[in-house]
Amino acid sequence: MQNAKNHSRLYPLHHFVLTPMALTLLVWSFVNLINGENPLSERIYFLLMAMSILLASFIARIYAIKNQDRIIRLEMRQRYFELAGTSFKEKEKQLRLSQIIALRFASDEELLQLIDRAIAEKLSNKDIKLAIQHWQADVRRV
Repeated sequence: MQNAKNHSRLYPLHHFVLTPMALTLLVWSFVNLINGENPLSERIYFLLMAMSILLASFIARIYAIKNQDRIIRLEMRQRYFELAGTSFKEKEKQLRLSQIIALRFASDEELLQLIDRAIAEKLSNKDIKLAIQHWQADVRRV
């Protein structure tokens, strides 16, 4: 059962395989740059490749998260319209993206009241998640 305490998710291939390998390669490249016997141009080449691989893994993750955030915002606009019968735009302007993402976990029964409370009390995303009584799990997040 997903809730505020266990909803964070790690992607094993990214967090436990790709990133550690890329960091190891980067460290090795730095060591090789300083102590290596290969020509300097080759050592710099390996360092640049290691930096590129690490950067590419982070950029891919950032792109996925940004896309997910856009989808969550659209989902919340749709849910709000279905529940309230009006546009979410005015409420959305008063909320930070992190608050909207946290509100995504609220059930339909409590969403409208929690949105108003989040705005009135300026609740943090953590406070919003803790205030949710009926958690709507999302197991497909990036």
